[in-house]
Amino acid sequence: MNILDKIIATKKKEVVKRKEKMKIKELESSSLFSRSVISMRESLLATGSSGIIAEFKRKSPSKGFINDTSTVEEVVKGYTDAGCSGISILTDQPYFGGHVQDLIFARRYTNKPILRKEFIIDEYQILEAKAIGADLILLIAEVLTQNEVLELASFAKSIGLEVLLEMHSDQQLFKINDHLDIIGINNRDLNTFTVDLDASIRLLHQIDDQFVRISESGLDKPETIRDLRDEGFQGFLIGESFMKTGTPGKTCQSFIASIDHPVKIES
Repeated sequence: MNILDKIIATKKKEVVKRKEKMKIKELESSSLFSRSVISMRESLLATGSSGIIAEFKRKSPSKGFINDTSTVEEVVKGYTDAGCSGISILTDQPYFGGHVQDLIFARRYTNKPILRKEFIIDEYQILEAKAIGADLILLIAEVLTQNEVLELASFAKSIGLEVLLEMHSDQQLFKINDHLDIIGINNRDLNTFTVDLDASIRLLHQIDDQFVRISESGLDKPETIRDLRDEGFQGFLIGESFMKTGTPGKTCQSFIASIDHPVKIES
């Protein structure tokens, strides 16, 4: 059993417990459930958009703790001031150190669209995402069947949420459907955790441009963003590169500034 299989096995048990702890009616009565969703798609496509979706991420299965000192408040405020186009909040606790409360807090401190970064396998998690203030949900093609992607995406759209489908290879292309808003290409193989930007570029050109297309993982240089933007990517999800510095907001601000205004080194 690889790490992704372990995560999903854990998630199935977790969802059962969460359903017992809070009923659907309670989720639907949340004050955040009825709020108007902020479009990540529109934010990424807006004139002058940085295209950066900045992520709050405490740890990962492959790296362990990345940053366990920065608070949601300071990071989210910093990302917002830095000019990001959107914010991603990891809510998985066992493997990434996140919590649904992190997204609730994040919603208080930004007017940017928020992605709930989670291993979604059940409609309950989508209702929960709406109830805690998310604007966009993540579906991972690697762990869902074509029909599951269709049903979960359709359900999310029915309650007003946008949908990001993440994939890593062309073997998942057949799972794309018209209920999706954004297609994310993960440069990191979730089974091996190796990064291959060239493979992502090849996959990009197989995806219809009716979808906003974003690049995820392994993005730590402004010149990489410029190259990927030239290839056709419209958004870039970055977390670890910002979080590991200890000053995620300031790092994000410098990063965004240097994308369009690279520092020239005198010879």
